[in-house]
Amino acid sequence: MTLGAIGLSLRSNFVATKQTDWGVLLDVSGPGARHEQLVRALRTAIRNGVVPPDAALPPSRKLAEDLGCSRWVVTQAYAQLVAEGYLVGRSGSATRVRWAGTSGNVRPPSPAPPTPKYDLAPGLPDLRAFPRQRWADMLRHVLTTAPHTDFGLPPPGGHPRLRAVLAEYLRRVRGAVTEDVAICTSVTDGVHRIARTLKAKGVTTIAVEEPGWTRVWRAAESAGLRVVTVPVDDDGLRVDLIPVGAKAVVVTPAHQFPSGVVLTPGRRAELLTWARKTGGLILEDDYDAEFRYDRRPVGTVQGMDPKRVVLLGSVSKTLSPAVGVGWCVVPPQWTHKVLAANPTAPAPPVLDQLALAEFIERGGYDRHLRAARLRYRARRDRLLAALGDAKVSGAAAGLHLVLHVDQDAAALVRRAAANGLKVGNLDDYRAGVGEPALVLGYGNLADNAVADAVRALRAAGYRSS
Repeated sequence: MTLGAIGLSLRSNFVATKQTDWGVLLDVSGPGARHEQLVRALRTAIRNGVVPPDAALPPSRKLAEDLGCSRWVVTQAYAQLVAEGYLVGRSGSATRVRWAGTSGNVRPPSPAPPTPKYDLAPGLPDLRAFPRQRWADMLRHVLTTAPHTDFGLPPPGGHPRLRAVLAEYLRRVRGAVTEDVAICTSVTDGVHRIARTLKAKGVTTIAVEEPGWTRVWRAAESAGLRVVTVPVDDDGLRVDLIPVGAKAVVVTPAHQFPSGVVLTPGRRAELLTWARKTGGLILEDDYDAEFRYDRRPVGTVQGMDPKRVVLLGSVSKTLSPAVGVGWCVVPPQWTHKVLAANPTAPAPPVLDQLALAEFIERGGYDRHLRAARLRYRARRDRLLAALGDAKVSGAAAGLHLVLHVDQDAAALVRRAAANGLKVGNLDDYRAGVGEPALVLGYGNLADNAVADAVRALRAAGYRSS
């Protein structure tokens, strides 16, 4: 219905007139109490521009008469919309529309960024290779065999079956020392829970690697801890530079993100000595340790001193972030505190937990990782060949490498994006600015697109350093 159809004349400063039939203008219907119906009707009229910005609404008594309701209904609706920012009320003056959309209409959502033609940003595995059929088989089996009690709320700390299966897997594959595993949704979720536990114990400061995964930094900060950065060199974290007062440190020892270095045996020993002397806690992010191509993966630091190290992991780099299952292996005296640290945090769906347990027990997870290792190694080799004599580092493991450049990395990233190529800037993972470099993730890059992606990078202005 248009305003003309109901005999209204729009002016730049709309005011209610005696001829304005608010009973026709507003669609006061639908579920809920009468004042809730009126709130929805007025909100819709304002959003759609039927009642424009700065328009004066009728006095509560007049609108109540038009709508055939009590004055209380109108005053409650006005108060609600004032609280939401749609209206403004001043003593001795009419209640007016405060909210202004775009051209009098609902503000359109921001357009989604275009999907890049070539995605070399780090952080994703090969989503094309997700084992859809096998995962569906696991879910189907779980749905038909799980007892009805498993369809309730997720147990605190995760389903006992997955906890037991993961504990055995981590002992067998990663050299962890554990009898129990707490289930969470991701590594960042685990870091947030541990950080909340540390905060409750009076810890104020946590150290992180620089460069490093900034989502982990934000997870610790959101729990109330002060984050301090510690540089990484060719041997890994500079343990000697962990500041006094830091009682916890987050490290990625098997394959540092994003530099790609491995924490050397000497630095491992130094880190454990720091923890013993200071009573500090080490948070070990084991994020893509399964993917090492030139020699066998190194074992966990947690296996060397399980009383002082928390082991964190997930399937986001091995299967997909969409599965939403992670874990943390904490010292026994910490287990209950970590589980109670964030009782409102969401838990992975029980059916997905049981599907993952089934997938691991049947050997499907191991087979998937073996195939993925071969695929990623071949893709890495193809990328290195296409880059030619480029200066790279961190290519021995994981799903990304660092490409060193002698030009403005940020400008190169922008030009590449304009040409449909997404790459990472190493400065995005540092608190400051350092040697210019790009972070190239090849996990989610199609094999037949490697050469074209490098050509697109060169077309954006990249030149070998």
